[in-house]
Amino acid sequence: MDSQPEGLNDMENGGSKSLQANKELLNGRSPQMMSSSMLRKKSDPVLVSSIRFKLLRQFLANLQEVVLGTKLAVLFPAIPLAIVADFYKFGRPWIFALSLLGLAPLAERVSFLTEQIAYFTTPTVGGLLNATCGNATELIIALFALHQNKIHVVKYSLLGSILSNLLLVLGTSLLCGGLANLRKEQRYDRKQADVNSLLLLLGLLCHLLPLMFKYASGIGNSTAQYTLQFSRASSILMLVAYVAYIFFQLKTHREVFDSPEDEEEEEKAVIGFWSAFTWLVGMTIIIAVLSEYVVGTIEAASESWGISVSFISVILLPIVGNAAEHAGSIIFALKNKLDISLGVALGSATQISMFVVPLSVIVAWIMGIEMDLDFSLLETGSLAFTIIITAFTLQDGTSHYMKGVVLFLCYLVIGACFFVDNNQLNKTTANLGVLERLSTGVLDA
Repeated sequence: MDSQPEGLNDMENGGSKSLQANKELLNGRSPQMMSSSMLRKKSDPVLVSSIRFKLLRQFLANLQEVVLGTKLAVLFPAIPLAIVADFYKFGRPWIFALSLLGLAPLAERVSFLTEQIAYFTTPTVGGLLNATCGNATELIIALFALHQNKIHVVKYSLLGSILSNLLLVLGTSLLCGGLANLRKEQRYDRKQADVNSLLLLLGLLCHLLPLMFKYASGIGNSTAQYTLQFSRASSILMLVAYVAYIFFQLKTHREVFDSPEDEEEEEKAVIGFWSAFTWLVGMTIIIAVLSEYVVGTIEAASESWGISVSFISVILLPIVGNAAEHAGSIIFALKNKLDISLGVALGSATQISMFVVPLSVIVAWIMGIEMDLDFSLLETGSLAFTIIITAFTLQDGTSHYMKGVVLFLCYLVIGACFFVDNNQLNKTTANLGVLERLSTGVLDA
């Protein structure tokens, strides 16, 4: 008599199984995927409830979730404005600025769509998708810069992304988290930080050796050729190390990188698999268009604004391109969830250093472009001190706001160094040009 109907039992059992499956999928979500969800807004289904046609209703619902479901939606108008500015041949600095602003919401939406696709796959596949698409914007910009043979833009932008994640993102996260939790002890798991620090040090070694080899052997054509060959071999080994890191992260030691969530924070997919895949392809195409605009107009913007290309690439590009990721990391730090914040900052920096950089060298090799791992003395020195300072900061497993202050100030010092050094370099080059013209005129006279 007390037994329930079979249909009701099936519904309850199905619901519990579905909840358990969702929990398993959520346990496989990486910190980068979780950080993107922090910027998402809850959409109101009332806007599409009165539409009778199913396809149109589904399209509008997806449009509302994908385009309007982020706090960065206010920047979406910059995308058509950039296209119009290019079509009507407006000022190239305007095209650069609008394209740069348009990339910010697109980068966040790519992370969101990757997360939606991950709900329909296993945790391993979902984590692999996120690891591949986590820095899609930086990779696309690097590929277009390589296509236009702007190797310096590739090196500067990738270096800036690593510096930004380790100093700006992590620094502001520790600073804000420390100020918001003054009366609480902030702790995090050192295992994840140790693994990422080791990989970053390996990448640093691959950058240092070509530089040291160049200065030890002397600058010449033969030395440059050997440096190029060594860089290509090192890039292959770096990719092997990154594959091992992915296997380590998603298979053998997944518990080290899993970020526990409370039950009230559990979420489910808001759009279907094929809808998410279609939107992902479309937004990737738009990112490619805007990336081409950015690469093609960066010199014009530099000349118009009086700012060097290196400063724009090292400082401005990463700040705008990773704005959503930065905000998500800070939000988790404010909630005293430093493991997720560390996963966002360190994971992204590791991916750039061990995947995007060597992949760019290999792609350049295939394209017949001579790109090596020699990032010059100032750039490599900045990278070395950044990785060492970050490793020392994270060595004890605890955090406070003073650590964030130090990392943030280090980023400001490096940014000021690039700004002053390149301005001085430009002035010196201009003065040398004037002297050369004067001496040529005197000799002619």
